[in-house]
Order: sequence, then structure tokens, then C-alpha cells
Amino acid sequence: MEDVKINVRMKLSALWVTVMFLFAYVDILSHMQPGIIEDFISGEVAGFQITETWLLGVTVMMTIPALMVFLSLVLKPKFNRWANIIAAIFKIIIVVGSLFIGVNWSYYIFGSVIEVALLSLIVRYAWKWPKQL
Repeated sequence: MEDVKINVRMKLSALWVTVMFLFAYVDILSHMQPGIIEDFISGEVAGFQITETWLLGVTVMMTIPALMVFLSLVLKPKFNRWANIIAAIFKIIIVVGSLFIGVNWSYYIFGSVIEVALLSLIVRYAWKWPKQL
């Protein structure tokens, strides 16, 4: 067997895909917590009123990692490096901040720790990129 070197672009893209799946899975599990569906029906999520602006904000927040899957593969290295670093740090801040909103069950804390670890890997790979070219 041959140990093939994986291009940093592929690593970054794969990490963003993994982060996206984890974000989605943790959010889907959140719907199974008692009382969450009733809160949705009454127009509330984690103490926030569900408004068009709130929904747009959440969509923008989740569009960033979705776009990074593609952008990690196509941006020029200099821009790619900084886009990955900035997007991952932004998402780390959001994930950590979400831990202070509402009641967080163990699955949510576990998922958040893994998300931060994966996002930190993105920062690390992007930061070291010039040495890997």
C-alpha cells in the first residue's frame, strides 16, 4: 500500500464537509429535546423570536461553511488561506457562544467540542499552508 500525500485543498474541503454534517446532525438531534417543537410552533428558538431576520442570519451563518467546501478547492492559495482562517475562527466563536444559550445537553456539548476541534484543524492547515506548497 502506498501512503498518498493529500493536497491541503482537499483536506480543508473535507474538513468543511465533516463540519457541515456535524452541524446538521447536532441541530437535527436538538429537535428531539422535549419542548423544542412546542417552542418552534410558538415562534421561539433558544429564547430568540423566530423572525425573517433571524432566519436570514442563521442561513448566512450556515452558508459560510457550505461555500467553504467549494472555495477551499478553487481559491488561489493566498486568499484561500485567509478565507479558511477567518471563516473557521468566525464559526468557532459562534459554536462556543452557542454553548451559553439555553440548556445544552451532553450530545450538544460533545458535538460542539468536536466542531471546535475540526474548525481548529482547518485553521492549523490553512495557517501552515505556505510551508506545505
